[in-house]
Amino acid sequence: MEIEVILLGRMSYDLALQIQKKIHREVLQNKRKETLLLVEHTHVFTMGRRTESKNLLHSPEFLDQEGIGLHKIGRGGDITYHGQGQIVGYPIVNLKRINKKTRTYVESMEDVFIRLLRDNFDIDANKDTGKYTGVWVGDRKITAIGVEIKRYVTMHGFAFNVNTDLKYFDWIVPCGLDDRGVTSLEVLTGKRQNMDQLFQMVAKYFCEVFELVPTFRELKDTLEDIE
Repeated sequence: MEIEVILLGRMSYDLALQIQKKIHREVLQNKRKETLLLVEHTHVFTMGRRTESKNLLHSPEFLDQEGIGLHKIGRGGDITYHGQGQIVGYPIVNLKRINKKTRTYVESMEDVFIRLLRDNFDIDANKDTGKYTGVWVGDRKITAIGVEIKRYVTMHGFAFNVNTDLKYFDWIVPCGLDDRGVTSLEVLTGKRQNMDQLFQMVAKYFCEVFELVPTFRELKDTLEDIE
């Protein structure tokens, strides 16, 4: 089965969400094949369905002064940060067509990054054996995962910390877990990573794990480019 991989480049959360919703409608209507959006966002905090207000440690007014957006969205999970140096992926797929249930879909996304980190960086990343989603190196999360599913079609997805400035996670309780931390590929390897190469690597491993054949395209910067 094919999947269209669309590289959005660096883009605001607002515009990427519009694109994601448009493609989600079209996949629901069987007007578009499975799609993976890959993007690097400008600074934003997103609050999932289970977010508690206490997990945002600064006021919305302060965030606005700092030029950081704040969005309440429909995915699962609590609050997290997106920004430069982080690869965010939005797989928009029909779970029936790719033969996945919700749990196995999330586990497969975790496998993408466990394999990528093991094969290319000799990093021993793992799933949490308890109740927490995502990919962990020790007790620090390197990839966050939160999804929303409507009529078997997925939205939202994953956020992989590559060269992410981790100070912004100090402004929140990431994913509502005050006993866990976050990390990045830059921290673990001790050097800045090439984002273009990592985008390609993420797409490759995603397609391998899900057994999908990719076709690639780039988007300029407008919603109208998605036809």
